[in-house]
Amino acid sequence: MKKFLTTVMCVFGLMSVAHAETFTFTAIPDEDESRLRARFDKVATYLSDKLGVDVRYVPVKSYAAAVTAFRNDQVQMAWFGGLSGVRARQLVAGSEAVAQGYEDQFFITYFIANAKTGLSASDDFPSGIKGKTFTFGSKGSTSGRLMPEFHIREKLSGSPDDVFKKVGFSGDHSRTIALVQSGAYEVGAVNFKVWGNEMKAGKIDPSKIKIIWKTPTYPDYQWSVRGDVGKKFGADFKAKVTKALLDMKDPDLLSSFPRKSFVPAANSDYKPILDVGKSIGLID
Repeated sequence: MKKFLTTVMCVFGLMSVAHAETFTFTAIPDEDESRLRARFDKVATYLSDKLGVDVRYVPVKSYAAAVTAFRNDQVQMAWFGGLSGVRARQLVAGSEAVAQGYEDQFFITYFIANAKTGLSASDDFPSGIKGKTFTFGSKGSTSGRLMPEFHIREKLSGSPDDVFKKVGFSGDHSRTIALVQSGAYEVGAVNFKVWGNEMKAGKIDPSKIKIIWKTPTYPDYQWSVRGDVGKKFGADFKAKVTKALLDMKDPDLLSSFPRKSFVPAANSDYKPILDVGKSIGLID
């Protein structure tokens, strides 16, 4: 009979029961929770079949909670954004980014505006957003905070608090869209993939909200694995996980991200994120 070591976890919104034999992972909560649960429960089933071990997805309440769970070995792998991945890997020696979505090699943030602002789409940075109310996504988001703040500081020569009438943090991209569409905020920054998901779900009314600018591309989401995962699951386990992620071909599963496929990733791919994070004071 298997002997189970049961650990109850409750850290910054992370709550689960995990067994020593269970490979556990989490993901940053970047959009609607029910959508995330549907996606990552399917990923857990897929990985369990491929790896021959029990695999469990554990939801968290914030980007910071995902990083904390990874640091404390409450999860051994996470689907991070660029910034959260850099932060997490800095905290756990030997941790590696092992796979990213094909599209994550050239990710984009959309600046979006409520139609009543009169702002329209342009290839140039929308200087007309100055003085408006503006919402980012999560404080720890690459696409919803780090990169848009970088461009705001560079193009408007000031911090967000200096150039906007009011600055908010919605918590996730789905809420950013909802807040701008409702007029609660005039302008916001959103992950282009979540925008696409919300559009397909019929949650975006083009008469009320529009894209006004697209950032240059940058590296973003990735799967990161703790450096000590081999001690629990075998020396070749990281390689097996990596192969399983890269071999993920199920169209339904990939479309839930949505991603065309997963491709190899390395920590060095995210140096641009590290550099930008340091330049605006989000990474020490």
